[in-house]
Amino acid sequence: MTTRLTTRTRLAVRSLVVAVAAGVLPLVAATAPAEAAPYCGIRWGSLPKSVSTMVRGPVTNVRSGQHACYDRLVVDLRGTAPGYTVKYVTNVYTEGRGTVVPLRGGAKLLVVVRAPAYTSTGSPSYLPRSQANVVNVTGYRTFRQVAWAGTFEGQTSLGLGVRARLPFRVFTIQDARSARLVIDVAHRW
Repeated sequence: MTTRLTTRTRLAVRSLVVAVAAGVLPLVAATAPAEAAPYCGIRWGSLPKSVSTMVRGPVTNVRSGQHACYDRLVVDLRGTAPGYTVKYVTNVYTEGRGTVVPLRGGAKLLVVVRAPAYTSTGSPSYLPRSQANVVNVTGYRTFRQVAWAGTFEGQTSLGLGVRARLPFRVFTIQDARSARLVIDVAHRW
C-alpha cells in the first residue's frame, strides 16, 4: 500500500510539472491582473466639469472643510442652484480686468459660479475679508489657497490652489431657499 501511494504521488507530481511546463496550469490558476483599488473609491478624474445655467443668485458665502479622502470648498447662494465651470488652468485671472491671481500650490483650479456676488440693486452680497485668502485652508492636505477673482456680468470666480493636479468632483445641493455649489478635491489619485 505504501508503494502504491508513493507511485500515485509521483504520478501526481509529474502531471503537475507537465501542466506547468505546458502552460495549462497558469490558465486555470491565474486570475485577472491585479489592479490597484481607487483611493477611497474615488473615480472622479481631473477633466473640466461644467453646467451652463445662469442664476440671479446671489453668492452669500464661501467656506471649506476637510474630509478623510478629500478637501471641500462650498459656495453658498440664495435662490436656485447655479451653473458652473471648474477646471485646471495655467493661471486664474480676475473678472473684468484680466490680471493674474497669484495662487500657492502645484496646480490651479478655476471655479466660475454662474451667479453674481451682488444683489439686484448692485450691493455686494458677499465680499471676502481677504481676497488673497477667502477661507483659511492652513493645514489642509490638498488645498493650498482660495483666492477671490471677482464678480462681473453675473458670474463670480475663485482661484483654488491645490497641492497637485488631483481628481475632483462638482455638484450642487438645492434647499427650499438656498443652494450650494460643492467642489471636492481628492487627497491623492
